[in-house]
Amino acid sequence: MLDLTPPGWVISASLHALWIGLAAALVPMGRWRRVGLVATVTMAELVRWSLPFGGVPLATVALGQAGGPLAPVVRVGGPLLLVALTVSVGVALSALCDGQRADRGSAATIVVVIAALSSVAALTAIAPSGRVVDHLDIAVVQGGGPQRTRATPTGAVRVFNSQIEASQRVETPVDLVLWPENVVNPVPIGSDGWRYAHRLYADEASEALAAEAARLDAVLVPGWFHRDEEDPTANLNYQTAIEPDGQVVDRYDKVRTVPFGEFVPLRGLLEKVAADTLPSRDLRPGTGPSILETSIGTLGVTISWEVFFDHRSRDAARHGAEVILNPTNGASYWLTQVQTQQVASGQLRALETGRWVVQAAPTGLSAVINPQGQVLQRTAVSEQAVLHHRIERRSGSTWATRIGSWPMALAAVALWATAWVGASANRRRSN
Repeated sequence: MLDLTPPGWVISASLHALWIGLAAALVPMGRWRRVGLVATVTMAELVRWSLPFGGVPLATVALGQAGGPLAPVVRVGGPLLLVALTVSVGVALSALCDGQRADRGSAATIVVVIAALSSVAALTAIAPSGRVVDHLDIAVVQGGGPQRTRATPTGAVRVFNSQIEASQRVETPVDLVLWPENVVNPVPIGSDGWRYAHRLYADEASEALAAEAARLDAVLVPGWFHRDEEDPTANLNYQTAIEPDGQVVDRYDKVRTVPFGEFVPLRGLLEKVAADTLPSRDLRPGTGPSILETSIGTLGVTISWEVFFDHRSRDAARHGAEVILNPTNGASYWLTQVQTQQVASGQLRALETGRWVVQAAPTGLSAVINPQGQVLQRTAVSEQAVLHHRIERRSGSTWATRIGSWPMALAAVALWATAWVGASANRRRSN
């Protein structure tokens, strides 16, 4: 977020600290503190995934475990269950290491955590994970180039041409070709109808994309970003599905937008101190389900930031998505802190939904992730590359897809209340 606007980073970091501080403050004292900590950290994670500004689910407990042995539990109860179990393991280790002060409460904590892990492991083993419907041969196109590429008229041409150039590496036959977010960034034609050299215009981009879909004889899914023609004060961010005959058959507009990057909360206040670092227009969010209907099946789409929110992929699966696509524009950020977290998010979304997740970024990281959460292919940063893979089209629902996060949220509240009741009873006995 510091890459987007420093004041936005200060606000978000302060709120992050607030939620963690509240989680610590709400833990009861005494032997029930460990139980209380599991509950309050779980609740704090849910809150910061949701509030304010739609939530900022970066650097989460769940992301840190995406490649670990506990990760498959998200198929049962979503990322909140993974958070609760991770903290439970932490408090069990705390109890185990609390040698000189060990008591019956510490021993009970260890026993309860072991029993909980065993029960969840058994549930994970029998939980549904979807079924195979068919297969797709896919290509993920990464145009390459330097990080921190900004949206300028000349930069837009360079990015688009890099994507076209990289597409020449696609090996046919192929069913689906995925391009990243924002790589089709046309400028409006001048008010006098004049076209300037070294600019990308929407009609020219559409013609080139239709020709590319025809050349590849595949469904092409490119990412667009431009000013809204109906409302010049707003931007649009969407993916289209282009059939081999050049027809655009569907479009998905990004629903979950980035605070301080694609829309500016508290704009009136921040413009007084950081007007030059803020986007001049907010993104108009979409309202439709996160899918594209195509001749090769129903494709789920979570554009960039949306992959961090489990409910967006759950929405796709509930609307019949057979694969989850995650086009993103990691070129906005330096190094790989955001990009690696995004791949980790893709691993969790794959496990939760029982779907393949395919990520495409203009300068990396692009990746192919199977329903077991394994990263089978991944590009490096800034390289020009194409990933080829045969993936499965899958249907069916996991328990996490069906129930969402609310059961775990209610369980965390109940656990917190239990901890306080137990702590109060201990104090009365002590008195």
